Amino acid sequence: MSLRFGIEFVPDEPVNQIVNWSKIAESVGFDNIWITDHFNNRNLWVTLTAIALNTSKVTIGPGVTNPFHTSPALSAAAIVTIDELTEGRTAVGLGAGDRMTLETLGIQWNLPVTTVIEGIQILRKLINGERVRFHGRVFDIRGAKLSHVKKEHQVDKDGKRILKDGKEVISGRRIPIYAGAQGPMMLKKTATLADGILTNASHPKDIEIAMKLIKEGVNQSGRDIKDLDIGAYTAFSIADSYQDALKGDTKMVVAFIVAGSPSSVLERHSLNFEQCDAVKNALSEKRYGDLDSLITDEMIDAFAIVGDKEFCINRIHEMEDVGVTHFIVGSPIGPDKRKAIEKIGKEIIPIFRERDYS
Repeated sequence: MSLRFGIEFVPDEPVNQIVNWSKIAESVGFDNIWITDHFNNRNLWVTLTAIALNTSKVTIGPGVTNPFHTSPALSAAAIVTIDELTEGRTAVGLGAGDRMTLETLGIQWNLPVTTVIEGIQILRKLINGERVRFHGRVFDIRGAKLSHVKKEHQVDKDGKRILKDGKEVISGRRIPIYAGAQGPMMLKKTATLADGILTNASHPKDIEIAMKLIKEGVNQSGRDIKDLDIGAYTAFSIADSYQDALKGDTKMVVAFIVAGSPSSVLERHSLNFEQCDAVKNALSEKRYGDLDSLITDEMIDAFAIVGDKEFCINRIHEMEDVGVTHFIVGSPIGPDKRKAIEKIGKEIIPIFRERDYS
């Protein structure tokens, strides 16, 4: 199977603009469109609905929502509705969310791994049309069911009924569930039950570490690693040159990644701790103008894919070689977003479509 290409849009722009970019992304060959979920931006589900009504082929979904600020039952109802609207073009990503943001809302960020695991279990049952009775450490569901989800014979693209172990498959909606996973325990645990993993990584070193943890979880559960779609959520910026690709928000995006990375990750990339501390201090003191001189090329290489077409193609190959099956172009995408989307679709995606994966 060839490498899948997804793209992330942050709904901090008007919904009509997100829709326009989504239409371009679909037209140039992207497989997935992922929309982020932050309370301070445009609403995730409204944005996805608008995209659903203006696209016809691309798979769309939250990348990712979380079970802390939105109940798995409400997320299930929303994604099933959009799946119905798109006639089966959805996927859903569920992660732990951002601790600082959640606590700003008065939501306690307790038991994140357990919360995500239980959230995925509940989400899957509801999407499948089951009446859910679930008594976990976090959630207590007492007979919830989505009334509009019916269990039906599942058919393939040719209309033939799907068989599993010689029996016809009867289920509700077939919506892939991805886990937004970053830490060791989250990666291992979610690999036991998710259909795919979405992990923030723009460098092969980080994917290699993540893959070891994912494989541990897969092996513990008796699954096959081939059953998982391994998504790398990258910070990405493409232009005609490295210097052009740095324009816009690239250094700001990298600065926030540097500030949020534990020392073990900084050490993995041989980054200077004093330089990284200077970036953290500039952000905390809102000295954003200083970031241009504080963000080094080494930081950019560790935490983003920034450059011309040739560089980006080489890095994508490197990511694929260590296990990535779903490459996600994340913010800032490029200094000119429209041109960047078209460039990726016309000049990069075809290279990976033409490869022989047999």
